Amino acid sequence: MQTITKHELQQMGFGPSQSADIVRRAKIYLVSQGFGYYSSKRLGRVPLSSVEHILGFPIDTKELEEKEYHA
Repeated sequence: MQTITKHELQQMGFGPSQSADIVRRAKIYLVSQGFGYYSSKRLGRVPLSSVEHILGFPIDTKELEEKEYHA
């Protein structure tokens, strides 16, 4: 399972507030699906599939990996 954080979303071009909101919405979605683990306020890493569900489009993780490699 691939996961993503708000910092990785920022590297992909989302703003700081928007990234935090996306992760927050993904956590709410996961809790509504029965994954109570994601109700923790300290948890900042969510499954990539939940973020894709929130955004409505697939995320290319190769782009993120390339940015980390060249950093």
